[in-house]
Amino acid sequence: MKGKSNHGDDIYRFGEFSLSPRERRLFRGDGYLSLSPKAFDALSLLVRNHGNLVSRAELFSTLWPGIHVSEANLTNIVVMLRKMLGRDAIQTVSKFGYRLTVPVTGEPGIHPEAYGSFIRGKELLARRSAEAITEARERFLFCIAHNPQFAPAWAWLGRVCRLAEKFNGKPADPDLAEAAFQRAFALDPNLACAHQFYTHFQVDSGHAPQAMIRLSTRIRSRGEDPETLAGLVTVLRCCGLLEKSLAAHERAIALDPALETSVAFTYFHRGDFARVFETYYAAYYLDAAALAGVGEADRAASLLRTRLAQRHPGFMSNLMASLLAVLDGQWERARQLMENVERVREPEGIFLFARHFAMLEDEEITVHMIRAARLAGFWCSYSLERDPVFATVREQPGFVAEIENAKRLELQAEQDVQQALGPALAANLFPAKSAAGSAREAET
Repeated sequence: MKGKSNHGDDIYRFGEFSLSPRERRLFRGDGYLSLSPKAFDALSLLVRNHGNLVSRAELFSTLWPGIHVSEANLTNIVVMLRKMLGRDAIQTVSKFGYRLTVPVTGEPGIHPEAYGSFIRGKELLARRSAEAITEARERFLFCIAHNPQFAPAWAWLGRVCRLAEKFNGKPADPDLAEAAFQRAFALDPNLACAHQFYTHFQVDSGHAPQAMIRLSTRIRSRGEDPETLAGLVTVLRCCGLLEKSLAAHERAIALDPALETSVAFTYFHRGDFARVFETYYAAYYLDAAALAGVGEADRAASLLRTRLAQRHPGFMSNLMASLLAVLDGQWERARQLMENVERVREPEGIFLFARHFAMLEDEEITVHMIRAARLAGFWCSYSLERDPVFATVREQPGFVAEIENAKRLELQAEQDVQQALGPALAANLFPAKSAAGSAREAET
């Protein structure tokens, strides 16, 4: 029997295992492990989609195309694979599907050194420091130089271009990011991470409605998956459709309870600050802003001072520092920190800066910033009409006009998402009045 050393780079490597799609064999070390054809196909699908959930529907359509079989058939295959790979190698996500939990360290056709650079780049990017982001970019470029047909490396390159501006404060390189994402899609139109990362890029570029239509069309053609729904949480919020954003979040976590979405921002714009504390997992701005929203300005300021001492760079630093200056009564410093913020490629961030100007009781610049946020790609009539920080400016003609502009854009977005999903799917995904929606309405 051949051992894995004879398979060159035509294998997936994960843990102590190697899987050869060409030879349809699984190895542990140099030893060959016998798998039934269906078990091999199931494992191949899980390995190819490592890091993402694979739905039961996709597994059934792959293993038994056009044939109806009982749930027990799939369950038995998963049990068999766990006995071979280890009990925790395959995670069950109730009612949805399965996920391979063993880290993949090599893929077919990718030079091992290049793949190692790719893995290292992802690890570095998770740190969100200036040095780590810069090095991660070089790691992805190295991988692409060796394997230009490797779609995930292109997708991650697009992501690092976006994060370099957000966390490093470096000038944006939108052309490179766009080219990287389009290359990833050309190589693999259904690459999940490319769709996830491109959503954030489109939002930052002012194209949330286009992202909303793309993700809705993806759900219509491929079915619901947690990651696509998580993207909808963001884009629906940016289009002012807060209830739909919350509904997308609820559906996403029903499929994958461990999934983190951006729903904390949706709750923030609704004024549901208690839920912000429950759902915000980062350590930057939003929970501090929510503390200020419930009248705990001293706690918010203390939290911001601690975090700013860690030298968060770029846009995030200005957002936190300007809020701290407002809370400390250093209004002139706050204005200096917020100079030229409308140039930032962060539409929702511009809206948050508008809240800061409202807290400074600067009516003219508040309206200007709300308009800038809308033109950049973020609007929210709910917040404009109900957020207490806008109370002093709410009667201004320019502010009233911005509420009407937001409502007009929200109506268009409502029509677009309904059309992209189709009536039946839209009604299923966004019930006219869910129990959760009724509860939120009662609280309001």
